Amino acid sequence: MAELKFDQALKRLEKLVEEMEKQEVPLEESLRKYEEGVNLARQCLEKLARAEKKIEILKKPSGENPETEPFPGADLSDGGEEISRD
Repeated sequence: MAELKFDQALKRLEKLVEEMEKQEVPLEESLRKYEEGVNLARQCLEKLARAEKKIEILKKPSGENPETEPFPGADLSDGGEEISRD
């Protein structure tokens, strides 16, 4: 599957979830949709991580270590590490 733009991937992921919740889907099709959904979720997470890195670079004062902090509302309970200010 070709990599989609973030908004496109998110919309497709939402559509897959909606289809799986509303319809009686055969097992094989459910597995295919689940696999596609996992791939889309990974793409979205990778795009968000790249965007976060760009923001950190933009916040970096010239010649200094960057001042970084977690995004407001970021959920770090999934094992992610909080980024602290140096």
